[in-house]
Amino acid sequence: MACTTILVGKKASMDGSTMMARNNDMFVADTPQKIQVIPRNEHQTGKYVSNKNGFTFDYPEKAYRYQMVPNVNVEKEGIFGGSGFNEKNVGISATESVYANEHVLAYDPLVKNGIAEDSMVVAVLPYINSARHGVEYLGEIIRKYGSPEGNGVVFSDKDDVWYMEIVTGHHWVAQRIPADHYAVIANQVAQEEIDFNDSENFMWSEGIQEFVEKHHLNPDHEGFNFRHIFGTDTEKDRYYNTPRVWFGQRYLNPESDQSPVSSDLPFLRKASRKISLEDVVYILGSHYNETVYDPYGKGTERERHLYRPIALNRTQDSHIMQVRNHVPEELSTIMWVCLGVPAFNPHLPFYGNATDSDPSFNDTSLDWNLEDGYWMYRTITALVEGHYSELIESDVDFVKDCRENLIRLVNETDEKAKALQGDALTEYLTKRNHEIVDDMKAKALKYIGQLVKDSIGLSKLTYKMDINL
Repeated sequence: MACTTILVGKKASMDGSTMMARNNDMFVADTPQKIQVIPRNEHQTGKYVSNKNGFTFDYPEKAYRYQMVPNVNVEKEGIFGGSGFNEKNVGISATESVYANEHVLAYDPLVKNGIAEDSMVVAVLPYINSARHGVEYLGEIIRKYGSPEGNGVVFSDKDDVWYMEIVTGHHWVAQRIPADHYAVIANQVAQEEIDFNDSENFMWSEGIQEFVEKHHLNPDHEGFNFRHIFGTDTEKDRYYNTPRVWFGQRYLNPESDQSPVSSDLPFLRKASRKISLEDVVYILGSHYNETVYDPYGKGTERERHLYRPIALNRTQDSHIMQVRNHVPEELSTIMWVCLGVPAFNPHLPFYGNATDSDPSFNDTSLDWNLEDGYWMYRTITALVEGHYSELIESDVDFVKDCRENLIRLVNETDEKAKALQGDALTEYLTKRNHEIVDDMKAKALKYIGQLVKDSIGLSKLTYKMDINL
């Protein structure tokens, strides 16, 4: 999908967590999502068949328990599982749509019924044991079945974040994000120099070097710059894609002097400070804040609509996959999810070692229903945007209050969970998923009531009588 991805190595983060995050941007403003936990299955049989392109595979006999954030209307929209952790504390975020140039596609065309984004989570996450294993597992599927589209896929565990870009029918490259670096990716082939002598930090499709050499695809005099060879560098990139990377890097490296339309923004960077969860949340919810390019800002009409922002009204879910290294492994994974537009709503924590998210998130209605987390938080977005200048400050206060409470609730959960193990711990974390959702729901509904009352007072259908009439 037309998404934005943020990756953070464990030495680059404030608390030693690995983080991978993405805004899942769909093609329309409302494509209802839900959060599901699929139970472990040690006796699988049958075949999986995609209802989008017919991709199929035989189910392996054993599958780990895993989370996913799929579409509600699977029959019409496809699954698109999006993100989740499995019971081995391995996470996936799938996918960031990327696009190859016509030269490489001419020699290795896309495969119509290969593995696409709609199938990736269900085809990979239940069967992998580490982030590196995720790349290897998906790479083998691509070798066997091919790919019908360009995709950037992220895998994480407690030590590593791996970013994999699938660009043609059968070719891909992946690299381990250095522990002290971060990356911001926005719908472009992002990786740069690939070191084929460093198999610890790079992986690639079989024969990719020979493919490039045979078809004379490398535009550079030396090296193997994956972005230059396989990617695009177009006017659309400079207005739709690179400005988002520029803004994320500008926030984490404010000392840098870069252009939002530069074709040379680096893939990997060291931030000028340690990166917090809140930093990632800010970038995911950003819209060129405090610049002339902010659609809500004070730039000219042209400036305010010049570049595609990171947060959009068609962001269906925003997630941060956090693997924490300062707590026991059994409670280390949290999938922070915002099913409203992240510019206006909080990310809620869902522990990975749980058997359920919450009924208000795993049973989403196709039509508006204030009982559903998806529709509740999108209602906040609609109300705030209706009178943005008058209501945005109250929204900022609402989100800040939610975050403060969530930090406290997660800390309380961690402390109590340290005394538990095995099934008792899983049961407790499941219960806490429900309790945290309920706490945030009470705050959200109260705030919606305040927004409705405030909006009534802002109606243009008002009249003040002049006493001199």
